[in-house]
Amino acid sequence: MIRAWRPEVAGIAEVLHARFTEHAYPSHTHDTWTLLVVDTGAVRFGLDRHEHGALRSLVTLLPPHVPHDGRSVDAAGFRKRVVYLEQDALDLGLVGAAVDHPGWADPPLRAEVHRLHEAVLHPGDALEAESRLVLVRDRLRRHLAVTEIEPQANDAPVARRLRALLDARVVEGIRLDDAAAALGVSATHLVRAFGAEYGIAPHRYLTGRRLDRARRLLLSGRSAADVAVTVGFHDQAHLTRHFRRLLGTTPTAYARSAA
Repeated sequence: MIRAWRPEVAGIAEVLHARFTEHAYPSHTHDTWTLLVVDTGAVRFGLDRHEHGALRSLVTLLPPHVPHDGRSVDAAGFRKRVVYLEQDALDLGLVGAAVDHPGWADPPLRAEVHRLHEAVLHPGDALEAESRLVLVRDRLRRHLAVTEIEPQANDAPVARRLRALLDARVVEGIRLDDAAAALGVSATHLVRAFGAEYGIAPHRYLTGRRLDRARRLLLSGRSAADVAVTVGFHDQAHLTRHFRRLLGTTPTAYARSAA
């Protein structure tokens, strides 16, 4: 079983979800960084003539242009999810560090990679995917850096300017790179500053504003399908997913409760 696609997210070349029982990868290379999590089973792989294991507890990162292979540890096979990151998503000077240590038992990083996969599955969640990718890249850099990277200082003015930008573009939204360019800072700094000032990621803030508008329109009698597009969601299913996550019910049930 394989599903592969190219999401509209800068920095991501391809996403692959796959389950293999008998297939074994021969030695090969990629021109991308291979960010891998295993959901069931385990994978044994050779990287630059050294053997490693990709387990469910690990986040594995294979660097570009370095030969590697892969096969299941047992007959039951394995299920994996992969994000192929463009070469410039990480400094190529970190390739050596990734060869030396291609995986980490880091539950917060694994959870963030999972959330990134969830975001790229759904059209209309570009800002969330971009924000998740920033956090994933930042944590990967920290694992690979020879010297520890100091976090950037809090920047309340930039956070407030981003909130104003999001408030002005609730329906149409904005890409993270476009917001960073407009405010003259890096995307990483933007996400950190917003989180430090407001305790929430930019995409969650924008989703909350859209749901606020959706609730009021639903209670005024508008249909869920109409409301979804009006407030900036991709479609009714997109609205329902976020509505249920926040409020524990569907938009239709919420509207009916007013009666």
